[in-house]
Amino acid sequence: VLYLYQQAFQFLRMGYAGAEGEARRGATVVLISGPSALEPPAGVSLQRVRGAREMEAAVLGAIPQADALLMAAAVADYRPADVAEQKIKKGEEDLVLRLVRNPDILLSVREHRPATLVTVGWAAETEDLVANGRGKLERKALDLLVANPVPQSFAGDDVQATLIHAQGETPLEAMPKQALAERILDEVERLWRERR
Repeated sequence: VLYLYQQAFQFLRMGYAGAEGEARRGATVVLISGPSALEPPAGVSLQRVRGAREMEAAVLGAIPQADALLMAAAVADYRPADVAEQKIKKGEEDLVLRLVRNPDILLSVREHRPATLVTVGWAAETEDLVANGRGKLERKALDLLVANPVPQSFAGDDVQATLIHAQGETPLEAMPKQALAERILDEVERLWRERR
């Protein structure tokens, strides 16, 4: 099982909880993570990356051997076009930054995924949770999307989610991240068995 988590702290915690849950279920887990002070769960192989391009390369390199890919948080959509070697001093004029798009890792996976790979994505939405989540599920050819309402999902230790899949939606009550991780893993295992 391959997991992908990035820097958004709440999603990072959710991702580490999922990796821990899958390792407890006996899976071989590779956790690809951006910078974090969180300790990796026991029994999980941690691969640290910096930036979207490193993460994309790590994911594409790992998916041929994976049964499932869970991507709990996305890298930033944009990055600065130019990186200064030294501190940029304050001047009299406004500073204009030019941003360029980061790779869309889920779209890259869609193009390279093995037919048996179960793919799960996350979406944090401020409006039209189900409609926007369903759009992402279809655009990125996901098997399951975990849609979280913002800001409710970031307020505390509990998280609210709606599971979106081809057959419909399953709204869930707010629950601790570990409990949600177990619920998602149950769904991943069901999808994996159906694919065999």
